[in-house]
Amino acid sequence: MSDTPQISRRGFLRGAALVPVAGTLAACATPASPPAATSSSAPVATSAANPFGVDAKKPLEVWIFDGGFGQDYAKNIHQPLFKTKYPGVEIKHNATKEITKVLQPRFAGGNPPDVIDNSGANAMDFGALAQDGQLQDLGPLLDAPSWDDPNVKIRDTLDQAVVEIGTYDGKFSVLGYVNYIFGIWYSQKVFRDNGWAVPKTWDEFLKLNDTIKKSGKMAPFTYAGKFPQYLYEPLLTMAAKIGGNEVLINIDNLEDGAWTSEPMKTSAAAWAEIGAKYLMEGTAGLDHVQTQTAQNKYKVAMLPSGSWLENEQKTTTPADFEYGMFPIPDFTSSDKLPYGTLHTAPGENFIVPSKSPNPQGGMEYLRAMLSKKAAGDFSEMVKTVSVVKGAGEGRQLSPGAASASKAVTDAGSNTVTYRWQTWYAQLKDEAIAATGELMTGGLKPDAYLERLQKKSDEIKNDSSIKKYKR
Repeated sequence: MSDTPQISRRGFLRGAALVPVAGTLAACATPASPPAATSSSAPVATSAANPFGVDAKKPLEVWIFDGGFGQDYAKNIHQPLFKTKYPGVEIKHNATKEITKVLQPRFAGGNPPDVIDNSGANAMDFGALAQDGQLQDLGPLLDAPSWDDPNVKIRDTLDQAVVEIGTYDGKFSVLGYVNYIFGIWYSQKVFRDNGWAVPKTWDEFLKLNDTIKKSGKMAPFTYAGKFPQYLYEPLLTMAAKIGGNEVLINIDNLEDGAWTSEPMKTSAAAWAEIGAKYLMEGTAGLDHVQTQTAQNKYKVAMLPSGSWLENEQKTTTPADFEYGMFPIPDFTSSDKLPYGTLHTAPGENFIVPSKSPNPQGGMEYLRAMLSKKAAGDFSEMVKTVSVVKGAGEGRQLSPGAASASKAVTDAGSNTVTYRWQTWYAQLKDEAIAATGELMTGGLKPDAYLERLQKKSDEIKNDSSIKKYKR
């Protein structure tokens, strides 16, 4: 996925994310109601083969987040496929790690590009974009015929969560392309060689950390110290396991006392103990690549991440490393959600700016991306799982992708997610900073949660900030 989780990282995905808060984008862009797909240019006649009325000679400008998945998939899979139907369209391909820095001025100036992979630590704030009417309504994309079969609508080829997570103000406007699967990552070879078993309970997890620490072979645990959102992901997932999915729904909905609930207190205390006893030395000063590379060098056994990890580390991972992923262990037998419950969410988020010169071409580009072939080739190239149903069938999955895919299958309907971090950039910034202090001992668990509840309450009571609800 990326440079930091979206959680979003990309994200989760993907110090603090440099995204504009809701008021910032509003201040630099001219507020307007979302225009229709036809507002930027008059479309040509539509048809089953050309459902959006794409001008076959009009240029298309595409920007890709150059993170964990790189940009080759766009140049070598998606764009050539688009060109098979529209050979006369000049595709202007661009890539950057600094999405906000490079592209926010384009929105302010009223000349955004046609397709953006708005991902990474420096992604633009979706809530602010939606509030300012900057996002094209992608509802017509869902009802368009799929690239593969004109008798099948796009919506019927997608994981349903894509629509739920990508909907703002009742409009589907953000397309998550990758099924981010979060968990604790490790080397299956290391565990096998040392006789270490994957823990299924928190007691087993603590004992495993003790065993690894005492072995002297490597540190037990680490996370991206400079990007603490990597750590609040398992903390929130554990709280949901303990108290049920309503724990996360209440946080998303800015409910009174949501952050200071008992499941959150239990989880925060548990992870603070990991921070106090088992972290690799120097963790707080390292970024995600440094901690992940330390794992590849067998300096640390476990770290939290998402299913982009394997591809992100492909240049430093030993050939026999054999990535694996396991879900957050049960805290007790009284957990409301069963063992195997996962945090999964559509990520690697693509948008079509409503004021772009060619929104018709932008939506058609997304339609091509959502073909089974394009999604399958993508999954194979970048060692991950796409949101297109069946795209991985018959494909040779890497060890990490296979492990994550099996975890999703085993989880079934027992998956959780949260949306506050994409809805409220200010709360995300506060959570990143506070989680770093929790893990280094600068904040006790209760003070940590009180700090986040205070920020949540501030946002709830600020009438200038658009509110969202699950």
